[in-house]
Amino acid sequence: MNLAWKDIRFNPGRFLLTALGVAFLMTAVIGMTGLYRGIVEDALLIVDRIEADLWVVQGDRAGPFAEGSAIASTMDRRVEGVPGVAGVRRFTQFSQQFSFEGRSGRATVTGLDVPKDDGSWIPLIAGRHLGASRYEALADLSTGLTLGDQVRLGLDHYTIVGVTRQMVDMGGDGLLFVSINDAMSIARRRTSEEVLLARAANQTVAAQVGERSSVAQDSKIAAVLVTLDPAADPAKVAEAIGRWGDARVLSGADQRDLLLNARLWKLRIQILAFTILLLAITCIVVSLIIYTMTIEKLHQIAMLKLIGARNSVIAAMIGQQAGAIGLTGFLLALVVSSVLFRFFPRRIVLNPTDLALLGLVLALICAVASGVGIARTLKVNAREVLS
Repeated sequence: MNLAWKDIRFNPGRFLLTALGVAFLMTAVIGMTGLYRGIVEDALLIVDRIEADLWVVQGDRAGPFAEGSAIASTMDRRVEGVPGVAGVRRFTQFSQQFSFEGRSGRATVTGLDVPKDDGSWIPLIAGRHLGASRYEALADLSTGLTLGDQVRLGLDHYTIVGVTRQMVDMGGDGLLFVSINDAMSIARRRTSEEVLLARAANQTVAAQVGERSSVAQDSKIAAVLVTLDPAADPAKVAEAIGRWGDARVLSGADQRDLLLNARLWKLRIQILAFTILLLAITCIVVSLIIYTMTIEKLHQIAMLKLIGARNSVIAAMIGQQAGAIGLTGFLLALVVSSVLFRFFPRRIVLNPTDLALLGLVLALICAVASGVGIARTLKVNAREVLS
């Protein structure tokens, strides 16, 4: 006879409510870890897919993602002459507000060096990649733009020739890919008020600022992407470029490290803290419920001991109840997560490894919770059945 199953059948409502409470707590934990995984994937999206061996950014800066970067517009031609370099591409990225059909939107404009880079590394769900060097764009679905739409950016109109999905930055804004020339044109666009203010500014101060920098003040190029020859030594190429003084060379691994351990470090700590807090609450809730269920059965437990039931049989009943609550709650959490998180505005990544680890943690929580109830049952004396 399975005593745990008998007890669950005797009061199924309480068991289901308990499992549902555990399910919602675990759904929150899964959501927190999935949100972090999603933010990391969004942050590393460009770095992982654009296939660049080296990133040449502004000297003494950690750009273009972890920190702002602006390099000379001729940097690509200088880098191209370095021995071991097979190809170079200019790159820029910035946020941009736009209006479309009476509503305002926000996108992260990403400049691709067409025709060297037509965006063929970008997965499309409709349309084609960039074929012209001007006035064409690829848009993520989250921007609200679809194939064939014409959107005004800066002073010009751009036709959406391709649509992608889940191509966003770490802030959740959809990516809008245009040619590098179009991106610079959009970034340089100024209102009439800005022009008047610039004319009224102190030209002497502006000249002094320009003399201290090798980068033109209107430069909008954030980085140069380098493709190396197969036989080239990345360290020697990076050393040769780094000696110029106005440029810093980062590898793909460097970019990942800067994003994860610098830009997203505080976010990682915050999510870890909230996850630990939710798991601690889950442990307390399950322990209280198991202890309460045990207290309610003290008379029955004393009866079992009176008729000769061993402590191991009673302990197994408590452990099986805790395990059933944990397993049912975890399965419900997986179902709720798979249904609910697809409607979230940010990407929630359900990593199988994370889910397995959370399942093991919940199993440990249930073991601790059952230990609280088992400790109480060991104190029960068979004579208490007469009280």
